[in-house]
Amino acid sequence: MSTSTHSRPRRVAVLGGGMVGLSTAWYLQEYGIDVTVVESAAVAAGSSWGNSGWLTPSIAVPLAEPSVFKYSVRAMLSPSSPVYVPLTAKPRLLMFLASFARHCTQEHWERSMTALIPLNNQALDSFAELEHDGVQSRTRAAEPFTAAFRTVQDSQGLLTEFDHIEKSGQHVAYEVVDGDSARAAEPALSGEVGTAIRIHHERFINPPEYLAALAHSVRARGGTIVEGAGRRAVRTGADRVIVGGERFDAVVLATGAWLDRDARRFGVKRTIQAGRGYSFTVAIDQLPRGPVYFPTQRVACTPVGDRLRIAGMMEFRDVKAPLDPRRIAALVNQAGQLLSGADLQDRHDEWVGARPCTADGLPLVGASADPRVFIAGGHGMWGITLGPVTGRLLAEQIATGHRPDALRGVDPLR
Repeated sequence: MSTSTHSRPRRVAVLGGGMVGLSTAWYLQEYGIDVTVVESAAVAAGSSWGNSGWLTPSIAVPLAEPSVFKYSVRAMLSPSSPVYVPLTAKPRLLMFLASFARHCTQEHWERSMTALIPLNNQALDSFAELEHDGVQSRTRAAEPFTAAFRTVQDSQGLLTEFDHIEKSGQHVAYEVVDGDSARAAEPALSGEVGTAIRIHHERFINPPEYLAALAHSVRARGGTIVEGAGRRAVRTGADRVIVGGERFDAVVLATGAWLDRDARRFGVKRTIQAGRGYSFTVAIDQLPRGPVYFPTQRVACTPVGDRLRIAGMMEFRDVKAPLDPRRIAALVNQAGQLLSGADLQDRHDEWVGARPCTADGLPLVGASADPRVFIAGGHGMWGITLGPVTGRLLAEQIATGHRPDALRGVDPLR
C-alpha cells in the first residue's frame, strides 16, 4: 500500500487490552485516529497481569535457542522442570514443538536476533514517550539488575549468550561480581549464590499498575475501552470492518495466546502456542532494590509495592488448562534455594498466564492479507518490554500506509 494512495482510517478497533493492544491504541491516537479497545475480560487480565515487569531490551532474545536443549526430553516431561512439555497427542502442539525444535539452532537464532534488534533499540524510548505525553505511571531504573548463580561454571551460559548478542550487533552492559559483593548490594540473595552478573541500563515496572495508567490515558484522550466483551467476531468488507456489530475502518488483532485462531483466516499461517508462566508474591525481610534473576532455574524476582513477585517457568500447554499446583511448588523450591528471608509459604496472587510464543521466537506485527486487518502479538516473554515500540511502529504503518523498516523481520505473513 503506497503512501500516495493511502487513506488514513478514522476509526480503528483494537482487540486485546494488554500492553501490546493498549500501546497500539495510544499511538493510533497520536495520529488523530478514534480508537475502541475491546477486551474479552479486563485490562491486563491476560499474560500482562502476572508478568515479572522487566524492561530489558538488551537481553530480549528469541526463545528458540540452542541452550533450550540442555534439558533432556525426560527432564522436559517433568512438572518440576523449568521447561515443561506435558505428554500430549494433540497434533497442533506436536507440530509447534517440531517447528520450535528446528529453530533451536545457532543459525536460526542469529537470524531471529537480527530481526529483533531494531525493536529492542527503540523499546525504552517508547516507554519514555508514553510517560512524557500522558501516562502517569513510571518505569523504574533496574540498578542493580542481578543475575545470580551458584557457581562460576553456571554463569558461563549467560555470558556466552551475551557474546552472541554482541556479535549480532546489540550491546549488553554488564559486570561480573562474586557472591559476597552481590549480597552486599542485594541482601535477599542467599549464601548459596557464589557469583553474579550485574546488567546495567535496564528498567522495570509493576505491570497491572502501569497498564491501568496506560488505559486511563487512552480514555482521557478520547478513546473507548470495552471490558468484559467476550470473544467478538470480526467481519470485513470492501470498505469496512464490523466488530460486535459496530463499523470501523480497520482492526488490530492483539489477542495474545488466542491470536493465531483469530488471525488464521486473514492469511497468518504461523502457529502461536501458549508458553505458560507462573507467578505469586511473597513478603521478604529485605526487598531487593531491583530485579533478581536466577537464569539456571529460570526464576525472575521483581519488587512490586512492598512484596516480591516471583515468576518463571515455561510450560507448553493449552491456554485454557487450569493452574498446575506442581508448577507453583517447583517455583517455590527453586526460589527458596537462592533467596534469603522470603516467606514462601505465605503466597498471594498465585497466577498462571499464557505468553503467546512463535516457533521462530519472533513476534507477528504488521498487515495481514486483508488490508483492513492488522496483527500485533506473538512476543513470547517480551510482550511487556516490546509492547510500546510495537504499538508505535504498527500505528505508523496503519496511519501512513508505510511499513517501518523495523517491522520487516516480523511480518505476520512470513
